Amino acid sequence: MDILESDKRYRKKTLATVWNVVPKLLPFLKTSCIYFVLWLPLNEPSWYSALIKCLPILGLCFFIGAHAASLRHLTPYARMVFLGLLFSALGDVCLIWPACFLHGMVMFGLAHLFYTFAFGLRPFNLRLFVLLALLSGAFYTVLFPYLQEPFVYMVGGYAALIGTMSWRALARVRLSSYHRSWARISAALGAVVFMVSDCTLAVDKFCFPVPHSRLLIMSTYYAGQLLIALSVLETSDDFLWKMK
Repeated sequence: MDILESDKRYRKKTLATVWNVVPKLLPFLKTSCIYFVLWLPLNEPSWYSALIKCLPILGLCFFIGAHAASLRHLTPYARMVFLGLLFSALGDVCLIWPACFLHGMVMFGLAHLFYTFAFGLRPFNLRLFVLLALLSGAFYTVLFPYLQEPFVYMVGGYAALIGTMSWRALARVRLSSYHRSWARISAALGAVVFMVSDCTLAVDKFCFPVPHSRLLIMSTYYAGQLLIALSVLETSDDFLWKMK
């Protein structure tokens, strides 16, 4: 009976959290709609296009700030995710101009580092590390014949960073119901969807045109960032780099 009562209280708390979250997500939801409705042409880069593209990510920054304000505390985990979002927004700005593509890769690489710091090293999960290392290596092997310097090194380093970020996000999801957390699952799904976005972008840019690539890339990108941002709703100390 105690377990059932605890489960009911948990569900009520989760429902209350959802109702509190929706208003804070309105800037993200509205600016995402604006991006897809305007659908500004890629062959006309401008600061206006850059603003429209990065506004949804800044909306997620607002979401984290509003959540922290309601708690009167910004957790270390939320701080790392917030910084990851900021560098993602900078990456969005850089990618508007083809000449700044490498700069955009650097910004997103830093974003993945901050996400990795947020997710921490607990639990380590060596098997998952080996699996994702093999998958990242296989994908890089497919891209390698199409790459020219400096992308040979940059894409390899970026693949390692996003693979590491995804490993840490997925490793935090426990199989037992006691340890399972919807926030950890949200972060893990966000990392996977983010990786799908980046893989699609890489294939479309370096290998061959992907049908409806922009729609696929941007929809998965915003969805992935949203899922990662939502994970701050659960207080966590897993950002600490401990092995146990």
